[in-house]
Amino acid sequence: MIEAHDFTAGIRHHEEEWRMRICGLQKLAMVDFPGKLAATVFTGGCNLRCPFCHNAPLVTHLEEAEHFSEEEVLDFLRRRQGLLDGVVLSGGEPLLHDGVGAFLRKVRDLGFAVKLDTNGCFPDALASLLEEGLLDYVAMDIKNQPEKYPLTVGVSGFDIAPVRESVHLLARSGVDYEFRTTAVREFHTAEDFLAIGRWLEGAPRYFIQNFVDSGNLVGTGCHGFSPQELQAFAALLQPFFNTVDVRGI
Repeated sequence: MIEAHDFTAGIRHHEEEWRMRICGLQKLAMVDFPGKLAATVFTGGCNLRCPFCHNAPLVTHLEEAEHFSEEEVLDFLRRRQGLLDGVVLSGGEPLLHDGVGAFLRKVRDLGFAVKLDTNGCFPDALASLLEEGLLDYVAMDIKNQPEKYPLTVGVSGFDIAPVRESVHLLARSGVDYEFRTTAVREFHTAEDFLAIGRWLEGAPRYFIQNFVDSGNLVGTGCHGFSPQELQAFAALLQPFFNTVDVRGI
C-alpha cells in the first residue's frame, strides 16, 4: 500500500510529461458508451493502486505501455467520422492529465460525443469539463463504502473528500452518468453494498461489475463472486437507484 502523498506529490509538477499521455486505443467499442458505437482512448497513469485493477500496464508499468501521439489518435478519428458516434476517454485516470480539456475540444470539433471514465479523485478537473460542456456521459468508479476506501484503493491515508465532491458535481450537472463498483470477494460484502447504496441514493444508474482476472493485475489474490451472489447484491441495492444491473456474468 502506498502513502497518499508519495505518489501524487510530483504528478502535476511535471506538466509536459502528463499533458496527455495516451497509452492505448481500442478502435471499436460496442458496449462502453451506452447507445453509441465508440472508440476508447486509454491514458496512462493513476493515483490509485487498487489491487484488483486489470490495467496494470497503464498504472504501474508505464514504461512498457504503448504510446500514441494525440495527432495519431485524432487522425484515426477523422477517418471514422460518420462511422463512429463517440469517444470514450478512460485509463488509468484521465483527469491526471492537464491536456484533457484541449484534447476533448478537438474530439468535439470532429463531431463525436464524449464519455469519461474516472475515479472521481479530481473534482476540479471534472467540474471544468462539465462546465465547458465537453462531456455527454460520465462513468465514475465507486471503489467501496467510504470507510473502506483506503484499503480498497491501496493508498494509506486516502482522503475521500474529493470523491464525495465528484459525486455531488455529477448529481447537479445535468449530464447523464452512472456509478459502478467492481465486486471483489476480498474487499466487498453485502453490508458494504448497502452502505454504498445509502451514500449514493437517488443516482440514476448503479452497476456492479464482477471482478475478472485479466492476467495484468496491480495486485494478487483477488477473486470474483458467483452470479447468484452478484444478483443478491443487486437486489439489496434496488431501493436506492433508478436502475441497478450486474455486468460480467
